[in-house]
Amino acid sequence: MKTRPTDAYDIRDQSTLVSQTCSRAAGGHRVTVIYLTRGERGIPGKSLDEAAAIRTAEAEAACRILGAKPVFAGQIDGATEVTRERVDAMGALLDAEAPDVVFTHWPIDTHMDHEVASLLTIRAYVARQRRFPVYFFEVNAGAQTMGFAPAQYVDITRVRDKKTSALFAHKSQGGEHIYREHHQVMETWRGREARVTAAEAFVLLPSARGAGRLPGA
Repeated sequence: MKTRPTDAYDIRDQSTLVSQTCSRAAGGHRVTVIYLTRGERGIPGKSLDEAAAIRTAEAEAACRILGAKPVFAGQIDGATEVTRERVDAMGALLDAEAPDVVFTHWPIDTHMDHEVASLLTIRAYVARQRRFPVYFFEVNAGAQTMGFAPAQYVDITRVRDKKTSALFAHKSQGGEHIYREHHQVMETWRGREARVTAAEAFVLLPSARGAGRLPGA
């Protein structure tokens, strides 16, 4: 039986990449990546507009590698907020794309923008009990993500190279350094836990409709 393409939504801060995004795009699924900000305060010596232009181009380049569509939520790096207006705006983005599955940051993180991305997703989800599963991913575990106890694993061995290529497109953020110091370590460790070469781990947001199983897990 042939299954229909899945609409996947990945809601994140700037350079974090989930291999589930890569594998879904490679499998012919429609993938949208929401960037909460354009990284306006992320490049020392650059104005907000200059940094935003550089970071936007890098995000678009990464999405081209993935075969994903970038969407920018319009918040400002370092000044993100969780308000009713922002929750409604996130809900409108979700409704416009009608995703089958959503991935976002784990809500306990040393980086406030990561927490905001997560909380906006959670609030938009529960506000109208939207009918899609939400999965949390980890970022730079031990340095940013805290208290993450994964419940599901996905073997990412075959898409690892594409993920790193997309991550390296974020040149102004030192994508290669981030990968060596954080993501490569996480992938290898989660791979050991899952008994594969490399893996990513996820936690499903509980729902009144019951738990699902992450495709590919």
